[in-house]
This record gives sequence, structure tokens and C-alpha cells, in this order.
Amino acid sequence: MKIAIEGQRLFRLKKHGMDMVALELVKNLQLIDKENEYVVFVKPDEDDTCIPKADNFEIVALEGGAYPFWEQQALPKAVKEYGCDILHCTSNTAPLKSSVPLIVTLHDIIYLESVSIFKKGGTWYQKMGNMYRRIVVPKVVDRSDKIITVSNFEKNRIKSFFGFPESDDRLVAVYNGVSEHFKPVTDAKILQTVKEKYYLPDNFMFFLGNTDPKKNTKGVLKAFSDYLKAGHEPINLVMLDYDREALNKLLVEIGDKRLIDNIHLTGYVVNTDLPAIYSLCRLFLYPSLRESFGIPMLEAMRCGVPVITSNTSSMPEVAGNAALFVDPFKPEQITEAIIVMLQDEKVRKEYIDKGLLRAAEFSWKSMAEDVLKLYKEIADNHKPAN
Repeated sequence: MKIAIEGQRLFRLKKHGMDMVALELVKNLQLIDKENEYVVFVKPDEDDTCIPKADNFEIVALEGGAYPFWEQQALPKAVKEYGCDILHCTSNTAPLKSSVPLIVTLHDIIYLESVSIFKKGGTWYQKMGNMYRRIVVPKVVDRSDKIITVSNFEKNRIKSFFGFPESDDRLVAVYNGVSEHFKPVTDAKILQTVKEKYYLPDNFMFFLGNTDPKKNTKGVLKAFSDYLKAGHEPINLVMLDYDREALNKLLVEIGDKRLIDNIHLTGYVVNTDLPAIYSLCRLFLYPSLRESFGIPMLEAMRCGVPVITSNTSSMPEVAGNAALFVDPFKPEQITEAIIVMLQDEKVRKEYIDKGLLRAAEFSWKSMAEDVLKLYKEIADNHKPAN
């Protein structure tokens, strides 16, 4: 087979969740599959060495304008020109027309369940992207040969939303993995370097909040505010690349503008620096309102950090018994969990130990093996009859 993989955003410097999943898929297919040929289509950008070289992999930097035009016009045209047999689109959308069988990774359908360009929360870029997906995805689902999603929770949501009959076996749950470089960092020099690079405080909790409402940033801030107001051990909250103006607005909404003095914004963090930040933090907060998987939970667990997460959507499925669960809609439960994790060493150790075991059950190699089986299944289904 010659397999086309859509990796439009893989060359951008600031990669996010779906980009990292696609990159790990490519890297691990390179390790396990020396038989088939691959063409990975990307948009030209700065990080053009992120994909290792392999004899059976061709990386094509494909021009084509803005996201919709690249995906709907440039990509299917290139797939045909390169003589590919299958197209795998990795990031929730795909071309409406393709000359070859299509497999699409549908990480979630949050944008289909509830989306409005006028709804509060999220950036205009996020809202317009969601509107585009809302138009395209139902049509893509109809014509896909296989649809990958990342948890049984999300599989059931997709199945219910689109009304899949029981006999329809196109929808498959394939768990994400967690990268091998996520492990406890004990080298004092590395820890100090990362600490100085991002100006990290000495004592902090880590939270990967962003402007997407599902991340529950407002709820976390309210819980943190209540924790400090109750007079508990002083601690800081470290967040990643968050807009300071948007953050200040949230602090006004929760009635604690002074909380900004206990919050540190790192800016964008290179993925390879994350293990050191996890290793430096006291606990990891992941009380999202809705997730389809939750890779950061496993990253934190692999680094030996206790995790607080939500009792909703995919998070119990992925975390197993290795995280302290809260109702994300109740900030007081987040506050109580923070107190327990910071003050009870027995509980902390219990969740650290459970987390290390749980995270070891997930790997990108296993994910790539499952995806490769789907490629072969599609190829077999499209073999010409003798």
C-alpha cells in the first residue's frame, strides 16, 4: 500500500494535542512498518525536522492557503497525484471528496454538540474553526471507510449523535499513548535550567488551562481562590500559554483580582520541557468539563505527580483508579481535593504509585499497531474481486 497521512500542522513550532498525536503516529509507524509506503502531507512551516527520516516515508510540504482550502483542494489533489491508496486524516476533519478510501481520526464531537459563534468563552479562531467542522464533519462521517476515536466514551457519543446502527463497524476506539520522555526528572541541573527558563516559582500546582471553556479555567481559579482565602499553605498556580487580559477578566468574575499575584503564566512550553515542569510541581490539576481522552493526565502520572481530575466524560475511563476525582462543576470539590493532595502524604503517595502503574498501560506503539491493522483492513476491503 501507499498510505497518505494528513499532518497539516506538524511543522508548526507551537504544536498542540492533535498535532502531537499525529506526530507520534508517524514516528511509531516508522518503527513498526517497513513494508508499506507512506506520504505525509504537511504545510510548510518552521519545524521542518520534527519527523525523522525513514526509507519508506516521504514528507511533502504542500502549499495551499488557509486551512479549509488546503484540506478541501490541495490535499485530495496531491493524494491523487502521488498515487496513494488510502488517505488518513488525523485531526477531526477531512476532504469532502477523495479519490481513495478515507480513514479519519475524530478526536471528539464537542463542536457538534454545542457551538455558537456568539457563545461566551473561547477565541474567535476557535469558534470559526468549530463552525467549519460543524459543516464538514457530518458529511465526512458519512463517506469514511473507518472512523477512529480515542476512547469508548467518545465512541458512544459519536455513535449516539450520528445514529450508527449496531451493524456499523466503521467506528473504532483506539487509545492514545504517552511519550517515553515523560518520566520523573531527577537531574538537578535540568530542573534548574527549566525553572529559570520559565521563571517558575518554588512551590506550585500545575494546570494546563486555556481559553476553551471545556478546560474549566474559571472553576479552577475559583477553587484556588477559596483555597488561599481559607488560610491553607501558600502555593502558586502555574499555567501555560494563557492570555493575561482574559485571565484578569476571569479573576474579576470570581471576585478575586489579587489572585493574579499567585498565578504564573509560562507562555508556550516546548514539549520536551514538560517532564521537568511536571516533576517540579506538587500536583497536577485536570478538572475539565469534557474531554475525549486526556493525555496530560498520563504525562503527569508518568512523571510521578498526583493528579486531580473530573468524574465526567472520558477521564474516569483513562485515569482508572489512579486519580482523585471531583465534580468539575463544583469548585468546592476541587478545593477539597487540593487540600487533601497537599496535606495528606499517604494519599499523595497512593496516587503517585497508582499513576505510575496506570500510565504504563498506554503507549504510542500500541496505538500505531492498532491503526496499521485498520489500514490493512481497508486495503483488504477494497481489493478487486478475482
